[in-house]
Order: sequence, then C-alpha cells, then structure tokens
Amino acid sequence: MILFPAIDLKEGRCVRLVQGDMAQAIVFSDDPAAQAAVFEEQGFSWLHVVDLDGAFAGAPMNADAVDAILARTKLPVQLGGGIREMRTLEAWIAKGVSRVIIGTAAVRDPAFVREAARLYPGKIAVGIDAKDGRVAVEGWATTSSMTAEELGRRFEDAGVAAIIYTDIARDGILKGLNIEMTLGLARAVTIPVIASGGLASIEDVHRILEPDCALLAGAITGRALYDGRIDPREALAAIKRATGSAAADPAA
Repeated sequence: MILFPAIDLKEGRCVRLVQGDMAQAIVFSDDPAAQAAVFEEQGFSWLHVVDLDGAFAGAPMNADAVDAILARTKLPVQLGGGIREMRTLEAWIAKGVSRVIIGTAAVRDPAFVREAARLYPGKIAVGIDAKDGRVAVEGWATTSSMTAEELGRRFEDAGVAAIIYTDIARDGILKGLNIEMTLGLARAVTIPVIASGGLASIEDVHRILEPDCALLAGAITGRALYDGRIDPREALAAIKRATGSAAADPAA
C-alpha cells in the first residue's frame, strides 16, 4: 500500500481543484519543486504529479515545473496530464519520469496504450476518472459512455503497470474515498488499482488498510495533506505498521 502525495500543476503553481473545476483552483504553493522536496523529507516513496493545464490542452503545459520537480527530488514520479502521443510520452521517460499516466488517450486511442506498455514495461499507467460511473476525458470536461470497469478490462492483457481510479465527485472536497466503486474496479481487473479522490483524514488511511482493501495498490492524497488534515508521518507510520513497508512499488 503506497500513499502518493499529489502535486497538481496549474500555471506553474501547485494547486488543488474542487471536483476538477479549473475555476475553483486553490493555490497551495508557488514552488512545486520545493513542495516535492518537502514530501521527500516527510518520508513519502513516490510522487503523483498532474499537469492540469496539459490535461485540458492535450499537450504538456507545465513542463518547466515538472523538470524542476525531477531535478529537485530523487523520488520516483508518476506523471499525467496531456500525454496523448508517443513522442510526448517518450520525452517524459527520457527526462526521468518513472511512470506515465495515460488518461484521455486510453479512451480515444487504446492502441497507443498497448504500444506504450509494450515499449516501456512497468512505466505505463492508465488514469480512469469517473463521473456518475462514466469515464470522463479532456481534463474531465467531457463524459464518455464507457464505464470504469469496461475501460479497465480493455487493458487486461496490455501489460499496464497500474490503474489510477479517481471519483470526480469526491475529488478535492474531503468527503472520503469512494471505496465501493474503487473496490468494484479492483475486483474486475487484475491490474493494480490506486485509489484517488476524497481521501481526507487519518481515518480514511486506516480504512484503506482494512482487509477488504488489500486489493488496492495505493491511494493518492492531496488537499488533506496541504491543509493539515492528515499528518504525513502518522499516515506513513500506520501504513508501515499494517503492511510492514512504506516503500514497496505498487506495481511489483
């Protein structure tokens, strides 16, 4: 079980959105690289980074901020947002990104995901963001007709390292993870599933350590870390006690 601290980038700054709404961006840091260094010092073993502007634009928009994060920390980084073609993906891997998250393109161009997973085993994740049970794309601005489970099953034999599942209705509002939907996806696929959207308290951390959540590979937390609702050392200690390790790779 890995707890991933989230760094969401908008106009070069570290922000959190409310239910994916760019108009409701709360700025938490003007220096994302410094924030990454803080997370490393606190004991986290991975970083989850999203280029929010890139997710809407369909191409990287916060490359300088991501470059600064990669230069500042030794932590492995999983990066999503605007990665919809092979040259973009290859450029990020060449720069040192440990895992690339493909979201919109997983719906629009599944062959791209399969080819990327073949070329870069262990380095490709699929981001599944759901609104009312349906997969959302284009920075969550558009909802498709596909369910999360349908999309997950599409890549069962592709060699994808992980699925990051986000319940958009929970994201950024500190109401707790949608455990039922997340476990439903985890039971439907053999790909490791990482939960996202709504993790708000140490109680939520304890919840994902209960036996029924053993299916999950990890969880992402953002706003609760920034506003102090979760003490990182307490959360990481709880995970270490429950699992025996705070640093294992969820896709291993």
